[in-house]
Amino acid sequence: MMKNKFLIALTALAAATLACSVFVGGPDLPDPPIPVSTEAVQSLQDQMKQAAETGAQTGSVTLQITETQLTSYLAFKLESQDKPLITDPQVLLRDGQMQVFGKAQSGMLTANVSITMKVSVDENGQPKIAITQQDFGPLPAPKGLNDAVSVMIGEAFTGSLGPVATGFRLETISIADGVMTVSGRIK
Repeated sequence: MMKNKFLIALTALAAATLACSVFVGGPDLPDPPIPVSTEAVQSLQDQMKQAAETGAQTGSVTLQITETQLTSYLAFKLESQDKPLITDPQVLLRDGQMQVFGKAQSGMLTANVSITMKVSVDENGQPKIAITQQDFGPLPAPKGLNDAVSVMIGEAFTGSLGPVATGFRLETISIADGVMTVSGRIK
C-alpha cells in the first residue's frame, strides 16, 4: 500500500516536471535587471511629443532614449504578440551597439538569449539594423531571426517616433553609456 502511494506521488511529480519548461542556460542576463514600467513608456511618448513640437519650429529633431525607456517599450510591445521571439527583454545601449537580452523557448526548453546589433541609418533615412552576434545558449537560433529582429526593432523606432515620423528623415543614431541619441530633420 505504501509502495503504491509512493509510486503515485513519484509519477505525479514526474508529470508535473514534464509539464513545465526546463531551463538550459545561455548568456548571463544584465544584473541588476533594467526595470520595466509604464512611466518609462509615457516619458518616451512625452519626449516624442516635445521633439515633434521643437522640430516643427526648428526643422531638426534630437531624441535621447534610455535603456529603461527602450526596455519598457519593447517589453510592452512583445507582450501584445501571440508568439514573441523573446520574453522578458532587457536592452543595453553600450559602445555603439544595442544588445537585447531575454528568454526564448523551444518546445519544453527555455534559455537566456542575447542578440547584439549595430544600428545605423541607411541612405533613405531609415533605421538599419545589422545583427553582429547572437547567443541562444544551447537552443538553435530561430529561422528568420535577422528579419524578425529587424522588423521588431524597426517597429520600435517607427512606433516610438510616430509623432515625428511624418516628414522626418533620420540623419544619425549614436549609442553610448546607456543612451541612444537619434537625430534628424523635418523634410
